[in-house]
Amino acid sequence: MSGRSAPPRSDTPWRADLRRSRQLFADFRVEQTDPARFYGALARDSVGQLSGYLDLRGATMLDVGGGPGFFRDAFEAAGATYWALDADVGELSGQGAIAAGTVIGDGMRLPFRDDAVDLCYSSNVLEHVPDPWRMAEEMLRVTRPGGIAFISYTSWYGPWGGHETAPWHFLGGARARRRYLARHGHEPKNRYGESLFEVTVKQGLDWARTQRLGEVVDVIPRYNPRWAYGLTRVPGLRELVTWNLVIVVRAR
Repeated sequence: MSGRSAPPRSDTPWRADLRRSRQLFADFRVEQTDPARFYGALARDSVGQLSGYLDLRGATMLDVGGGPGFFRDAFEAAGATYWALDADVGELSGQGAIAAGTVIGDGMRLPFRDDAVDLCYSSNVLEHVPDPWRMAEEMLRVTRPGGIAFISYTSWYGPWGGHETAPWHFLGGARARRRYLARHGHEPKNRYGESLFEVTVKQGLDWARTQRLGEVVDVIPRYNPRWAYGLTRVPGLRELVTWNLVIVVRAR
């Protein structure tokens, strides 16, 4: 487990610098009011970041929890054959008709054979399933030897761990959910205990250290600049400053 990002390909302009972090955080602020802006920017950023681990040209990829398809255009433009899976038909149809190459299924029981794809990608999904590390292992199961599993999730004790109930999740997820209902007259989209669960940075580090399905290439804070990567080695502090943790594993 390196804790450092693999150097991007020389033809890829992606850089984990402060300017990138500021722009992503600015886009994140409109995630619910203007999802196309945020997820479009994140998709383009993901293409650049992933190009440091494998050549997307001609690669077959599965986007676990792909939702309405914000990432499809960016990955297909990079030359990948894109498949998406989601359990929520409402999410899948968020931009209109459900696109071809989309599968309805459970991320914890992926309906794909072993060694099916070159890249298995998941962005901000792990915290929405009750058994996140089973999903991570499923992602590695369907990834060909030498391929990449890119697992990214929102850490519970980060500023937005409670999603739209933040920052009240610091007082407990159930309490934050009740407060949101009382204040807005309806349940949050991400309901603690049903569609939102506590997944910590420590849990991710522990899984990365103990799993035996692949070689861990990186464990890094996704949105942070490179100079802040070392904070993932500081217990306690890493939970607060890591908005989103990325675990990159090369399948065996």
